[in-house]
Amino acid sequence: MIVVPCPQRAESSLRDGGMRCPHCQGRLRPYGYARTRTVRGLGSARLRVTPRRARCADCRATQVLLPGQLICRRADSTEVIGHALAAKAATGAGHRSIAARLGRPVSTVRRWLRRAPEPHAQWLYQQAVQRCANIDRELLAAPSPTPPPTLLARALNLLAGAALRYRERFGLTDPAWALIGAFSYGYLLAPPMIT
Repeated sequence: MIVVPCPQRAESSLRDGGMRCPHCQGRLRPYGYARTRTVRGLGSARLRVTPRRARCADCRATQVLLPGQLICRRADSTEVIGHALAAKAATGAGHRSIAARLGRPVSTVRRWLRRAPEPHAQWLYQQAVQRCANIDRELLAAPSPTPPPTLLARALNLLAGAALRYRERFGLTDPAWALIGAFSYGYLLAPPMIT
């Protein structure tokens, strides 16, 4: 799986032969589509997405180009889950109040919050630092008037800063949460084996 911030730019790069295989660095070519998914956005919004599949010309491995708006194996968008994590990280809100605010089942939000334990927050923070170092090192040195209270909050703040600076630098209009999803490789929540 390759997480892409903008499916249209990824499609263009794929057709031009500019996308490389993560396994062998061979050229990826279009190879049909994955299953169509309908994912819940904020409020009553719905996203209907049919991710592109690609196949390496050299090693013949296939990849799904997952839009950054989606998280692996989740029925809600990156933006919705990101809002839940941000509320927990910044204010310490509980799963019940977050669920009520987002209009999601309490059990679903509880599972999301459990998928962001301290080791995963540390991994997200490392990804954020790496992205900031690649995009603009000043993001790492900028003092914060009120430091974020948790490691997860620091990670999300850095990822948001990197996303905004990335858009500014390259003149893009990609949604910030789609970029954050791409920067975290589609793992804003930890996969089951990590927790």
